[in-house]
Amino acid sequence: MSVTAQIARFALVGVVNTGTYYGCYLLLLRGLPYIAAHVLAFALSMVGSFFLNSYFTYRTRPTWRKFLLFPLTNAANFVITTGGVYLLVDLAGFSDRYAPLVAAAAAIPLTFVVSRTIMLRPDTPPRKRPEPVG
Repeated sequence: MSVTAQIARFALVGVVNTGTYYGCYLLLLRGLPYIAAHVLAFALSMVGSFFLNSYFTYRTRPTWRKFLLFPLTNAANFVITTGGVYLLVDLAGFSDRYAPLVAAAAAIPLTFVVSRTIMLRPDTPPRKRPEPVG
């Protein structure tokens, strides 16, 4: 599959994932402070994102190793969106209902690069062949 096709599929998964995140965020916002709602919604949507990216975007088998590494794909995304939500709400006066959508847009390119690297990485590194003697 070409990188262009992967980008298109990644974008589609991103739309679904953003919808999932935002729906969870709005539900959680009813009983939690906005940062807590953001963190919990982010974690829940990340699990769904892992499986969608495994099966649909990269067409690779999900493994525990990839699942455990997958949060790294969202680490930068998390820092950018969390900082962005804080800056937009507390410093710029944005609505806490829309700030996550604006902040998420800035994190997309970096998330794709890291995601692609982890999801397409072999589960076991190739064995090194012994060097010939003499």
